[in-house]
Amino acid sequence: MKTNAVRLYGANDLRIESFELPELGANEVLMRVVTDSVCTSTYKAVIQGPMHKRVPNNIAENPIVVGHEMCGEIVQVGSAVADKWKVGSRAVIQPALKLENCYDPGYSYAYIGGNMTYAIVPEVVLERGCLLPYGGDSFYEASLTEPLACIIRAFKGLYHTDYETYERTDGAKKGGKLAILGGAGPMGLGAIELAIGYAGCSQVVVTDLSEERLEYARTKCNPENAKARGCDLVYLNTSGLEDPAQKLIELSDGGFDDVFVMVPVAGLMTMAEKICREDGCINFFAGPPVHDLQGSLNLYRVHYDGIHLVGTAGSIPQDMIDVIDLIEKKAINPGVMVSHVLGMNCVPEAIFAMAKPSGCKKICYNELDIPIVALSDFEKLGKTDPMWAKLDEIVKANNGLWCAEAEKYLLENAPRR
Repeated sequence: MKTNAVRLYGANDLRIESFELPELGANEVLMRVVTDSVCTSTYKAVIQGPMHKRVPNNIAENPIVVGHEMCGEIVQVGSAVADKWKVGSRAVIQPALKLENCYDPGYSYAYIGGNMTYAIVPEVVLERGCLLPYGGDSFYEASLTEPLACIIRAFKGLYHTDYETYERTDGAKKGGKLAILGGAGPMGLGAIELAIGYAGCSQVVVTDLSEERLEYARTKCNPENAKARGCDLVYLNTSGLEDPAQKLIELSDGGFDDVFVMVPVAGLMTMAEKICREDGCINFFAGPPVHDLQGSLNLYRVHYDGIHLVGTAGSIPQDMIDVIDLIEKKAINPGVMVSHVLGMNCVPEAIFAMAKPSGCKKICYNELDIPIVALSDFEKLGKTDPMWAKLDEIVKANNGLWCAEAEKYLLENAPRR
């Protein structure tokens, strides 16, 4: 079986190539990889090459396939696992195998990654329970289960304490108020969806320093739609405020039960503590780019007001299973995270462009020959190409969001590689 893939040979050395896959083993599964969501973690692996902890040292001789937010369809099953997996089934990969050597799909393997047309799912992935069945309407939604699983893990990491009994309750406070600081990016949008459709928050306040980013977020996660789902969604530009913490306390009528810090800035941690109610919980979700990031908290409040501080990173298969269940039940809409679509030929361009991030999640359709296109540019392209005009019509009818109908039309009508 021949596959096309984006392979990494060294730091900043990405190549799009065709090569033969080896014969499928008895404990392996062959998967047609339809979609991959391009992730910043891939950018970090690409620019570091073998210096990255998940990337092997010998990639110059044995290149690896990049991309780890993948979804596809099973096309062949090894004889030893034929009772568990069926041809034609859709599946998604949980890339965090939790192995001692840190090797994971999309970072470490020659024959499995998100940016390839056909992949061999190795025995170790099956053993770890990291090939997961998926029954949703679209492939792109499943490609977003990995980032959404990291966010749902962040919600699960929150906790609260009844100080009369010292009984602890895990998760965001049911019906509580949540602040998402620096939350107008793709992970913030995912957090909004999960706050409403999973955690049951009554109020969500999202801050950012950029009005452009906040306005984009409003178009994706609309306050009116949130209100219809039982949540008061507020966007706040803190760039011109003399005392943003006080404004947030006023908006929440006394403070927040839970706070996500989505940008690795020490000052946001300080603000997070200030805006917490008693027994409030802060999740420092942002991954710092340095190993020594110092910050300050009011330790009096930590002791006497019971302010909790946690940090979460990554996810486990159960988190992805929970997200898949929410998608299949249509309790959340991953489409709020999508800003662009592209074909495999544009993956290197999309990855290197992450040096200066723009937009939100970019969905790669591996078999298609299309450029990187923002959903907002469909109308302009549609003036000369009826395919983009139809996609613009579909997306606009879906409140400006990428959706299963748009994906189906794209897969049926776009040129192929």
